[in-house]
Amino acid sequence: MEFRQLGNSGLKVPALSFGVATFGGKGELFKAWGSTDVKEASRLIDVCMDAGVNFFDTADIYSTGASEEILGKAIGKKRDEMLISTKATFAMSDKPNDVGSSRHHLIKACENSLRRLGTDYIDVYYMHGFDALTPVEEVLSALENLVQSGKVRYIGCSNFSGWHLMKSLSVSDRFGWSRYVANQAYYSLIGREFEWELMPLALDQKIGTVVWSPLGWGRLTGKIGRGKPIPQVSRLHATAEYGPPVDDEYLYAVVDALEAVATETGKSVAQVALNWLLQRPTVSSVIIGARNEEQLKQNLESFGWNLTMQQVAKLDAASNQTPIYPYWHQRHFSERNPIPV
Repeated sequence: MEFRQLGNSGLKVPALSFGVATFGGKGELFKAWGSTDVKEASRLIDVCMDAGVNFFDTADIYSTGASEEILGKAIGKKRDEMLISTKATFAMSDKPNDVGSSRHHLIKACENSLRRLGTDYIDVYYMHGFDALTPVEEVLSALENLVQSGKVRYIGCSNFSGWHLMKSLSVSDRFGWSRYVANQAYYSLIGREFEWELMPLALDQKIGTVVWSPLGWGRLTGKIGRGKPIPQVSRLHATAEYGPPVDDEYLYAVVDALEAVATETGKSVAQVALNWLLQRPTVSSVIIGARNEEQLKQNLESFGWNLTMQQVAKLDAASNQTPIYPYWHQRHFSERNPIPV
């Protein structure tokens, strides 16, 4: 497994990491994703570790803490060999202070995550979303305290706008506090908006991208395509409203190109889609998920080979969309405002 530097930090992370949102299965959304128990989680972790994937991602809201608890129990004696990331910000209950990125909530959330995970430190701690009601100075001051206390080693953000991230970095620089070194972002062949602003920002500020939902919310698995409607058994029936909207014809055009490249390479549609991401600028790690061992092993085979430049160009052309303003306008001034991809 290739290890890549996580942004402007000294931490090396594997090109593929494993997301454990399928652990637990509590609530409508997460039940549709999966309901992996401790025994099966232990087996999936072993498969990952054998493949060199030692980075595991969760969040406090995944199955209302159950994902963290199962991961913690399944780790066994492997903690020192592993990297663990988790997240906070979203509501854990209906109590007014059990949500957001206030100092009050973050300290409590971090301590609860540590307890559920059965560890005394978190390798990468993400803000799961931007909290516009809490001053950025308060958020980053609280995170700096967690870093200095040894409870958190690196901090990251997720689902931030460009200005959210840049403002946060500016505040960190002003006070000499820890910077966000990673941005966990949605990015896929059917969701390339990340390239318009967040990717140039990541290049400029040396932020490592950790990709979530690389298969476009389950649409790029190879099970859906032209003449192939959503299967009767699919998480999309229960979760589509939570994920990114995608026009059917656009999806089918991208899948057509994926299927053509899959035939050329002898790989699956999903493996081709994941490999395309592994070659994109700023990508430090791509989070793969799996409901079972077979899916996990298939996703792990997306690494260890590379698409050709011609195959990448074919996928780029099929998935290209005209960006919104001001990004389409900036493309007319590309000699001074280079497009990274």
